[in-house]
Amino acid sequence: MQRRVYLRSLTATVGAVGATGCLRTAGDEPTTTTEQPRFRTETVTMELEVPWGAAFAPDGDLYLTERPGRVQRVAHENGRKEQIADLTDVVAARGEGGLLGLAIHPGNSDIAYTYQTYEGQNGLTNRVVRHRISDDFVRESVVFDGIPGASIHDGGRIAFGPGGSSGASDGALYVATGDAGESGLAQDRESLAGKVLRLTPDGEPHPDNPFGNAVFTYGHRNPQGLAWREGTLFSTEHGPSSDDEINVLRAGNNYGWPEAMGPTDGGRFTDPIESYTPAIAPGSATFYHGPVEDWRGDFFFGTLAGTHLHRVRIDDNGNVVGQQRLLDGKYGRLRTVFTGPEDHLYVTTSNRDGRGTPAPQDDRVLRIQPV
Repeated sequence: MQRRVYLRSLTATVGAVGATGCLRTAGDEPTTTTEQPRFRTETVTMELEVPWGAAFAPDGDLYLTERPGRVQRVAHENGRKEQIADLTDVVAARGEGGLLGLAIHPGNSDIAYTYQTYEGQNGLTNRVVRHRISDDFVRESVVFDGIPGASIHDGGRIAFGPGGSSGASDGALYVATGDAGESGLAQDRESLAGKVLRLTPDGEPHPDNPFGNAVFTYGHRNPQGLAWREGTLFSTEHGPSSDDEINVLRAGNNYGWPEAMGPTDGGRFTDPIESYTPAIAPGSATFYHGPVEDWRGDFFFGTLAGTHLHRVRIDDNGNVVGQQRLLDGKYGRLRTVFTGPEDHLYVTTSNRDGRGTPAPQDDRVLRIQPV
């Protein structure tokens, strides 16, 4: 069942070129309305192959990982795209695995981290690798290894906490891992599968972790979005054919998989603040603080099965109070949503991942700006 109905509609002034708003209020059936255009989309770069990780450097250059194992840079100065690293010889791009998440060290803009699937001694395995950007993304070291891998459910999102002295936002490196197709591992706190991990930048388990190892939270199926709001960490997670989730992550909490999906009646598991049935496959997460006034503070993620950009309003108590579908069906499968210079919103398509229908110039990165 759905965790909540929408408690109130979003403001009617929000709209998009070619988009629809699915607005619902408590006790009502959903209604679909076409809003007046209030923003525009433009292509930043194109002809990518399954862009997955995305990060802006302080100089404005955009770095992108492609799942087969390449790193692309889009120059801020002229918008030129350039391949700066080919890691296809060390990355195992099998199914959902490959070169996935990307994060730039908040204290050293020349250091980047990637999440990689590779062929280990015991089969497909995931690891976190540190690179030097100025040296063509050369590998400095493997900072964390041994995360179970498979052709499905590899997780893959990595992100640094935004800094601070409390809660989840402590400048640590967070790593979302999938259950690697073995759902029972998600409930095993000694396994690295089906977890969100919290590490120091050197790859050590964070000293404040709840179980004396790298595990921050557990009971996850395939989380792929991490985003902070005022020290609180939110995530998105893929369900099977139902119960995709938005979760608020608290150290040591159990999010239920595979014993529970979506909302529960007991106190053993931490419920999502929202779930989606049928599945829409949320592939990322970010909070928006850009120039579109009506969106400020809202939570966004791309949807793969849903083929739209999803907007969620979450109140100060952590309740979902409004939602909207943007770019619905316009660009196909949408994965990674992130913000960049001037806090504009960006989103990548994922139509060349074997599950979409690519247009001639896919995949691409889109920028969303006010009209």
